[in-house]
Amino acid sequence: MASSNPAFSRNAAFGAPGALASSKALSDSDLQTMYDQPSAGSQDTGRMSYEDTIRKTSIAFAILLVAAAVGWFVPQLTIPAAIAGFVLGLVNTFKKEPSPGLILAFAAVQGLFVGGISNYFESIWPGLVTQAVLATFVVVGVTLALFRSGKIRASKKATKIFTIAMVGYGVFSLINFGLMIFGGVDGAFGLRSGWLGVAIGLLAVVMAAYSLVLDFDFIQKGVNNGAPSKYGWSAAFGIVLTVVWLYIELLRIFAILRGE
Repeated sequence: MASSNPAFSRNAAFGAPGALASSKALSDSDLQTMYDQPSAGSQDTGRMSYEDTIRKTSIAFAILLVAAAVGWFVPQLTIPAAIAGFVLGLVNTFKKEPSPGLILAFAAVQGLFVGGISNYFESIWPGLVTQAVLATFVVVGVTLALFRSGKIRASKKATKIFTIAMVGYGVFSLINFGLMIFGGVDGAFGLRSGWLGVAIGLLAVVMAAYSLVLDFDFIQKGVNNGAPSKYGWSAAFGIVLTVVWLYIELLRIFAILRGE
């Protein structure tokens, strides 16, 4: 009776005589092969992994560096890139689902901005860009080392303080920018000139370092909780944004110390 059922007739176990035995033998062989193979990794299961997140972040930084080279030789793109970067930054920040295209576009325009502004600073203070780049690597490296060793961690209290400080910093930066545009203050950096500018810059560097801690914490929790691999792009966006911010702050600090 079973052989009259099409569902059974399409099954090897219910086909010609001996099919069940051959199927069982094949399954035993396949089972042994499966045992010999390595376990499925995060990439195979579509989950976040450190390797995949590093790959995505590396792609974003590669695009940023190529665009920075273009921005260095075409500094006229600096202001348009800054505006585009601001818009894309807001879009990526508030977007519910990470978009690789928008994140890579953000990295590209940030690169154009970084290249153009670096060219400007270097033309006034030779060697300044090298100092800022090395200092950025040091801050990122030390922050990562401290995070991996467990000596610094993101906490609710610290994050709350960070958020309040960021709001205050953002308001101050907007006021300073407005005063500079309308000629309300003197100096290359407005209210951020002199030793006050250095103090504010150092505070911004500390905030950027803690922002990196939040980025690393996001990656660690995503991997541990088995988050979808697409959120590796969110991590890449956060790290690019933070590192560029850190670099610009260090560039400004060194410029003030060299004499604006």
